Amino acid sequence: MAYKDLRAFLSVLERKGLLKRITTEVDVELEITEITDRVCKAGGPALLFENVRGYDMPVLTNAFGSLERMCLALEVESLDRIGEELISILQPAELPVTFIDKLKAIPKLAQLSSFIPKIVKTGPCKEVIIRDNPSLKELPVLKCWPRDGGPFITLPLVFTRDPLTGRRNVGMYRMQVFDERTTGMHWHIHKGGAEHVRNYDGPMPVAVAIGADPAVIYAATAPLPPGIDEMLFAGFLRKEPVELVRCETVDLEVPANAEIILEGYVDPRETRLEGPFGDHTGYYSLPDHYPVFHLTCITRRKNPIYTATIVGKPPMEDAYLGKATERIFLPLMRLQLPEIVDINMPFEGVFHNCVIVSIKKRYPGQAKKVMCALWGMGLMMLAKLIIVVDENVDVQNLSEVMWRVFNNVDPRRDVLMVEGPLDALDHSSPLPYYGSKMGIDATQKGPGEGHMREWPPDIEMSRDIKELVDRKWESYGL
Repeated sequence: MAYKDLRAFLSVLERKGLLKRITTEVDVELEITEITDRVCKAGGPALLFENVRGYDMPVLTNAFGSLERMCLALEVESLDRIGEELISILQPAELPVTFIDKLKAIPKLAQLSSFIPKIVKTGPCKEVIIRDNPSLKELPVLKCWPRDGGPFITLPLVFTRDPLTGRRNVGMYRMQVFDERTTGMHWHIHKGGAEHVRNYDGPMPVAVAIGADPAVIYAATAPLPPGIDEMLFAGFLRKEPVELVRCETVDLEVPANAEIILEGYVDPRETRLEGPFGDHTGYYSLPDHYPVFHLTCITRRKNPIYTATIVGKPPMEDAYLGKATERIFLPLMRLQLPEIVDINMPFEGVFHNCVIVSIKKRYPGQAKKVMCALWGMGLMMLAKLIIVVDENVDVQNLSEVMWRVFNNVDPRRDVLMVEGPLDALDHSSPLPYYGSKMGIDATQKGPGEGHMREWPPDIEMSRDIKELVDRKWESYGL
C-alpha cells in the first residue's frame, strides 16, 4: 500500500524508532544544520523539529539519511529490486511472438498504464489558499552554512512544462530566498527546467511542491531520460498513481497531498546573483547569476510540515538518494552495456566526480569502450573519473578497488583523457561546465593490449584448506 503522503511515511519511521521529535527551541539559522549534520554522520534518525523559533511550522530533516530509510521510503527490501522490476516491464525475458504471448503481455502493459498520474479536483494542499500578498516569510527556510548567501529552500520539487511538447518536468533545484516574493532558481544548463525556460519568450509558469510522499520526492531527483514524466515514474515506484491537482494561478498540476505549494513564474530575461551556498561537494558553490522565481500564490495544509535537506561534506542525506539512483538505474545501463556487472558511485565522489564499474571483459580495449559509452549516457556525461575493473572485483569495497588501481595500471597505456561537459558545481575545471575527464582501466591486460609479459595470479588460499580452517575455527581458541 503506497504512502498517501509525507505523514504516512513519518508514521512508519516513528513506529520503527527511526524518527526523533525535538521539542527544544531551535533556530533556522545554522543551528538546525549543525544538529542534523552531527546526527546524519553518526547514522542517526530522521529529525522533526517541533519548536522552531519564530515559526508555527515544524521542520523535517534527514528523512532519507540511511539505506534503511531509503528502502522504507520506496517500500522495498532492496533498492536493486526496483530496477529489476522496471526492466521486466520494459524488456520482458521473452518477447511476445504468438497471439497467446501477446495476450500474456497485456497485464504488464495494463500495470504500467495504471501508474499514470490522476487529476483530482482538490486535495490537502488546498486547505489554505493565499492569493493576496503571499509571503515566503511564513516558511521556516534554513540558512545552512555561515557563508551562505541567505536562506535556501533545499528540498523543492520544481514543476515546469515544455512549451513545445507540453510534457511535464519535475526537478530539484535549490532556491535562495531573496525577499518575501522572489527566490533564485538554481537550475543548471544540463537540466530539464533550464531547457524549458530556454524555449519561452515570456514568463514561464512554475510551481514548487514542498513535502510530498517519499516516492514523489525521490522521483524529482532521478536522472530520467528526457520526456519521461517523473510523476509516472513515481507512480511506478509507489504502485499507485500520483494524485495531482491544478494550481490556482498557473497552468500546472502539483501533488494534491503535498504540504506546501508555491506558484509563480520565471522570466527567462531576468537573472540575479545567487549564492554562495554550502553544497553537496563539501565546498561552497560560488555566486553566479541564475533565473528568478516570482511568487504569485501559496496553497498549503492547515498545519504543514516544512521539509529540508542539509548538504555538505559527505556523507549527508543526499548521498543515500544518490545511492538509490545507482541501484535503480544499474539494470537500465546494462540494457546498453550488457558487460557491466556492478557500479559504485562512492559518497566521496559526490555523484559526478567518480564512477567505479566492474565488467565482464572479453576483448582488448573493452574497458575504454565502456568509459566512452558511459560518458555518452545522459547525466553520466558529467562523470569526471571513471574506473573500470574486472568482474571479480567488488566495486563496493573501495580498498579492493584502490588496490587494483595502484597495482594494475600502467599510466601511459591505461589512462584515457578526454574533454567534455562537467557538472556546474565542479570548481576545479578552468572553465565552468567544461573540462577534462579521466578514465582508468584497472582490468587485467594481455597481449592484445600490448602487455606481452605474464600477468600474475591473485594470491588465494585453496578451498579445501579454507573449509578445514572453518570447521576447526572454534578449536583454535581465537
